[in-house]
Amino acid sequence: MKRYVLLLFPLVTLRVAAQDIKPVAYTDGPQKLNGLVTGIAGEKLPGVLILPAWMGIDDEARAAARELAQEGYTAFIADIYGEGHVPANSTEARTIATRYKTDFVDYQHRIELALEQLKAAGADPARIAVIGYCFGGTGALEAARAQLPVKGVVCIHGGLGKGDRPNGPLGTSILIQHPEADASVSAADLAGIAAEMNAANADWQMITYAHCGHTFTDPASQQYNARMAQRAWEHLRMFLEDVLK
Repeated sequence: MKRYVLLLFPLVTLRVAAQDIKPVAYTDGPQKLNGLVTGIAGEKLPGVLILPAWMGIDDEARAAARELAQEGYTAFIADIYGEGHVPANSTEARTIATRYKTDFVDYQHRIELALEQLKAAGADPARIAVIGYCFGGTGALEAARAQLPVKGVVCIHGGLGKGDRPNGPLGTSILIQHPEADASVSAADLAGIAAEMNAANADWQMITYAHCGHTFTDPASQQYNARMAQRAWEHLRMFLEDVLK
């Protein structure tokens, strides 16, 4: 019995440490930002930057960070909006998210700042990916468009349009996880993203999940589809394994 406890204890300690999420304060000029990091300090693990949905850092982002930590990644959840600007409801969220989608350079800058925090937390700078949900999925595509130094990006039920901007280079691997019944994504958006990806000769793939509304991966949403959400997570794991390990 004693031998069993001694063998088990280091595993338990490692698992608890990997799941721990700690706040990280950083800044963009005078604007204070409050991110979250998870991982085992001092180890050069592959890193995943998580861009949350339009309400800001939420339970889905936290759960993803904990799961990724157990998979052997250091995860950092970005604060895009900044202290004092967290929306109180969907109306406010729509307004602030639209501002960043329109001012995409500012959005890309906030993502870049979060990437630096992920590296500072000990993630291997040569093995980093960006994933995002909803508004954050749009941000994952913006990370690719900005040519940020990452190995891959995953857009999870994100907006696919980029306005009137011309197509540009896309030098990273791209996974788009698209819910088939997402009313916020038009046929024109789908045609446009395919044209953008192909014009850049990008390493890209889109997986469409049947009978799913926009927020199909979020257990707190009425559109949650447990079966398809699990499939999407497995596809995400496979993608990260491919590009980071």
